[in-house]
Amino acid sequence: MKIRSGRRFAASTRVVLTRVVLTRVIVGCAILACVIPACGVGSLANGDEPTWNQWRGPSRDGVWPGELPTSLAALELAWEAPLQPSYSGPITDGKWVFTTETVDKSLERMTAYDLATGELKWSAQWAGAIEVPPYAAVNGSWFKSTPTLAEGALVVLGMRDEVVCLDPATGQIRWQADLAERFTARRPPFGGVCSPIIDQGAVYVMAGGGTVKLSLSDGSTLWRTLADEGEDDDALSSPVIATLAGVRQLVVQTRTRLCGVDLASGALLWSTRIEAYRNMNILTPTLIGDRIFTAAQQGRAQCFQISLNDGVWSCVEVWSQRTQAYMSSPVTDGETLFVHTSNERLQALDAASGEVLWTSNPVGKYQSLVRNDKVLLALQNDGELLAIELSRDDLLIKDKRQVAQDAWAYLGVFPGGLLVRDLNGLKVYRYQQP
Repeated sequence: MKIRSGRRFAASTRVVLTRVVLTRVIVGCAILACVIPACGVGSLANGDEPTWNQWRGPSRDGVWPGELPTSLAALELAWEAPLQPSYSGPITDGKWVFTTETVDKSLERMTAYDLATGELKWSAQWAGAIEVPPYAAVNGSWFKSTPTLAEGALVVLGMRDEVVCLDPATGQIRWQADLAERFTARRPPFGGVCSPIIDQGAVYVMAGGGTVKLSLSDGSTLWRTLADEGEDDDALSSPVIATLAGVRQLVVQTRTRLCGVDLASGALLWSTRIEAYRNMNILTPTLIGDRIFTAAQQGRAQCFQISLNDGVWSCVEVWSQRTQAYMSSPVTDGETLFVHTSNERLQALDAASGEVLWTSNPVGKYQSLVRNDKVLLALQNDGELLAIELSRDDLLIKDKRQVAQDAWAYLGVFPGGLLVRDLNGLKVYRYQQP
């Protein structure tokens, strides 16, 4: 199918622990981690295959280095598990799949399933739910942060700005860090949204009224920075690790600024103001070499060049144009940016100039975007999945398939399959390419 657009610019023993209820079935899971130098941290399940181990995949950019289905008719539902609500994306180490849920509006839970069979491996829960303000109720008071799995640890940010670190093999909670309490910060009105990063023995997360580096071993504070946002100190975005101008750093989009932060010290390297409606800067920054793309509702699409000359950092706008985004983070192949806009359209932009290459008809309020070198998958909030040819010339929808009912959680990928977190359940699809 092609649609063209115009070219306008079981039973288990339950063990009760302090602050956690833990169900253990099997102990033992090998998790190997590797660093993706450009954008963050990845994971290898079998030593040679990347895994969807964190927010937006191995490199936190929506890129999958392996095969993706081009015929959605080939998708078969392998198994599903009913769950209470969550908007955080499922992740996997290639053997097990991990997902979250908010339970009875009072608890938060992480659960591990066997990826192949759907067998429950363990479940751990803790107190942690909040109620968002009425004007945000449409997006729920349930889990938002996507867990991160690397370096033998499983880490997630709860809705109360509490970081929880678990043993991925058993579900045992290793430590909890209530960052709102630790830093005397307000509880975030929209809940903890940021999806943390694990890198070289540390956890990086936007929470507790700033951006924080914690020890992976015990949750102690290593540094805290960008804690000067005033009333807009609650994060709505998630950071990435990138090498810019030859320096590996944390790239952070706060409610008001796009920033580069020194990984060792937390020092601010560079920053620039990003205008947005009510300072609702939500997108994860998109890296293109030494350039960074971002866009915002009632703001602009902007591309910045990051440079270091004679020890002085600069962040210079290369181009800007009128495209507005909202909640869906873009993907890029280096030449083309694929952006879901605030007026509910998918748009292709030339990465070098910002020129609009094509624009779709309305496609929904949200899309989680995943690409390889051939196809772009777009999972819409209404649960429809689109397979789109990766093209600068026009929008070519090759196939579409209903895979969920309410799919605001990010699409997950594993070799030969997809992970779909419906609002009230987890669905695992498998396929064979025709």
